[in-house]
Amino acid sequence: MQVQKTTAILLRRVDYGDADLILTFFSEDLGKISLIAKHAKKSRKRFAGALELFSNLNIQYRRRRQGGLAVLEEAHILDPFAALRQHILKTAYASYWAELAMGWAEDDQPLAPLYHLLVYALGELDAGRQDDALLNLAFQMRFMSLAGLCPNLNYCCVCRTEVENFQIAATGFDLPRGGLCCRTCDPTHEPTLCLSRGTIKQLQWIAEGDLARIGRIRFSSAALNEAQTFMEAFVPYHLGKEPRSLKFLRQIRPRATAA
Repeated sequence: MQVQKTTAILLRRVDYGDADLILTFFSEDLGKISLIAKHAKKSRKRFAGALELFSNLNIQYRRRRQGGLAVLEEAHILDPFAALRQHILKTAYASYWAELAMGWAEDDQPLAPLYHLLVYALGELDAGRQDDALLNLAFQMRFMSLAGLCPNLNYCCVCRTEVENFQIAATGFDLPRGGLCCRTCDPTHEPTLCLSRGTIKQLQWIAEGDLARIGRIRFSSAALNEAQTFMEAFVPYHLGKEPRSLKFLRQIRPRATAA
């Protein structure tokens, strides 16, 4: 059997029989990996508490010659991100990001930038260094950019007029086209999604600016609600389904009140 080692985040664990676990990892150099951990539920010593969701680990596993799931042999904690599992809202955000990564990535296809985005976002969420809602916006924007599906917030998707030259303060967003649509190109349509100029600028900065400085952005409550509504409509639409974890996040997340 072939032995492999990698650094990976544990994104999902499922009971398998009385003693085993089926685990889904996202690896820095190997992408999404599904492994079986034999006797992981019955032996506390074997993995020594390493197999907690969202932990970043060094793992070693063996691929079977006859096929089937590879077998996890060792797991050593690099960062447990333990605070994520002690706060239900943080767990909900982490679960949403994990589901996005698992749904988009293919087995054994390296996506190092996505691994590094996950590590960064989980680390910030765990440490509480940045506002959770802003971090969620940033993760979604960066994730969609890596997936090649980033929203067009720079110009009208029909006439290509730059957003700075739009004549009104709030602009509709055309989900099927994936971009803003100015009033000239769609004068009668009442959009279900609408973004103010200020929210557009802040989302543009989140998409391209330094992630470590996101905490300096100041959203009003109304703008934050507007941005959240937009991203949580855009992401499911362009991925083709609504993540179950997003439904849960919406249920438990307190809605900001307009100032």
